[in-house]
Amino acid sequence: MGTPDFIRELRVSIGHQPLFLPGVTAVVLDDEGRVLLVRRADNGSWTLVSGIPEPGEQPAETAVRETWEETAVRCVPERLLLVQTLPPTRYPNGDVCQFMDVSLRCRAVGGSARVNDDESSEVGWFALDALPPLHQGALDRIKLATEDEGPAWFDRGVRSS
Repeated sequence: MGTPDFIRELRVSIGHQPLFLPGVTAVVLDDEGRVLLVRRADNGSWTLVSGIPEPGEQPAETAVRETWEETAVRCVPERLLLVQTLPPTRYPNGDVCQFMDVSLRCRAVGGSARVNDDESSEVGWFALDALPPLHQGALDRIKLATEDEGPAWFDRGVRSS
């Protein structure tokens, strides 16, 4: 995921200090029930489309924008899947971020899946029984997106002091 300019500007003032940020994950499904995945250019891992909202941008807008920017697929958000604070991430340059992730199920409505930016090395549609290796968090989100309609899932983890 590329670093937005507004975060680069913040880092000038705060250095590598932990930064709590919103994040959005889009679980994009097509009419055949396949899920859209991207292979990250930085580490080669397959993952769901995700990104950081621009200041003032709604999570649903972020899902649509990031899906287009990364994959050239047009999508429509359908429902909230999950709201979860993720563990902190330390990047190779020393920056520390912790994301509050809002995951949305989205339906593909146009475009043709392809690499559409420099953040991904591959893009593809995958049948649920033929997924590449994915982190557990991505698998959990796909499961939530493909289950019958139900309430959004909220992580009720106990915060340690």
